Amino acid sequence: MPKAQGVKVIAQNKKAFHDYFILDRYEAGIELFGTEVKSVRAGGVNLKDSFCTVKDGELFARGVHISPYEKGNIFNRDPMRPKRLLMHKREIQKLALRAQQDGLALVPLSLYFKDSRVKLELGLCQGKKLHDKRETEAKRSADREIDRAMKSR
Repeated sequence: MPKAQGVKVIAQNKKAFHDYFILDRYEAGIELFGTEVKSVRAGGVNLKDSFCTVKDGELFARGVHISPYEKGNIFNRDPMRPKRLLMHKREIQKLALRAQQDGLALVPLSLYFKDSRVKLELGLCQGKKLHDKRETEAKRSADREIDRAMKSR
């Protein structure tokens, strides 16, 4: 049976783009069980208020909500359980060190299928202050106005 090719985005963490400056992006595999993968295929994922932690040299995504699969009965897992992320040991150590020294946060940005495997895009982020959020919103609305003016001509 041929593999599915390409990238299919399942969920995005729009709140992360509002609350943080994204400095770097990383791709990580995510350890899921059978019914969780079926639920992900159905689109039952919520990345809002999720974050990542490093514990004992392993990277975990916390707060990632994967809804229980409808037909999974006893095989369903806890929707809010910490999910282990799969990255090379050096990458995990580098991320943990940068996050600890620079006061940065590790935040899941999106969850997607890449060649039939579930991947999580991870961002190394710096928190925005209130005035930064206002500035970003003002710039976005100004760009929207310029686009409208150009289209109307």
